Amino acid sequence: MTQSTTIRVAVAGAQGRMGREAIQAVTNAAQLQLAGALVHRPGHEADIPQTSVYTDPLRLLETEKPDVWLDLTTPESVVGHVDLAIEHGVYPVIGATGYQDADLERWQIATEKNDIGGLACPNFALGALLMMRFAREAAKWMQSAEIIELHHDQKKDKPSGTALRTAKQMETDYEIPIHSVRLPGLVAHQEVIFGGTGELLTIRHDSLNRESFMPGVVIACERVIRLRGMVYGLEQLLW
Repeated sequence: MTQSTTIRVAVAGAQGRMGREAIQAVTNAAQLQLAGALVHRPGHEADIPQTSVYTDPLRLLETEKPDVWLDLTTPESVVGHVDLAIEHGVYPVIGATGYQDADLERWQIATEKNDIGGLACPNFALGALLMMRFAREAAKWMQSAEIIELHHDQKKDKPSGTALRTAKQMETDYEIPIHSVRLPGLVAHQEVIFGGTGELLTIRHDSLNRESFMPGVVIACERVIRLRGMVYGLEQLLW
């Protein structure tokens, strides 16, 4: 696929809040084209205009033949969806949680075998990626740190993938406690608090709405087709 070719994107989890934002973002992106939407149950077709809506992922893949599979579904379904996408030679962009390291290793082998790439993204927000990068740098100089992550009360995983990845990237020789908050009214927020001799440093990122994730979603869908093998973290494509 040449870089000038329009990239056809199937959106799985299209009836969710992230999915609805992604439908709009893909539709508005010059290099992307919406190639179908997957919902868990029928009856929501009117909410997803200008594309074909499916409840069967296999039928969507075989009928629409997308280039990219953007998965924003649930921990219960994401692994099966990604397996199917790779099997059909479709590049997965994974925004859902629920997969394990063993799944990433298996997808690495499968994508290489099919000569395609894939991208797993714990967080699409560009500001959150910068927050993690700054935290990694600060960890080299500060004596201790703790992470507080705050999300809406419908988020199932705890702690968040972003918090876990932040702690891992900081590469400290001390344990970094992670505190999780789940409350209505929140979207996605995280702060890393560093303690030093007579000083504190706080690095914080706030997603105020789900639109904040969409520039990263578009970048992921545009750039995944350059990859061969699985990549973990959108930041790997940015710097």
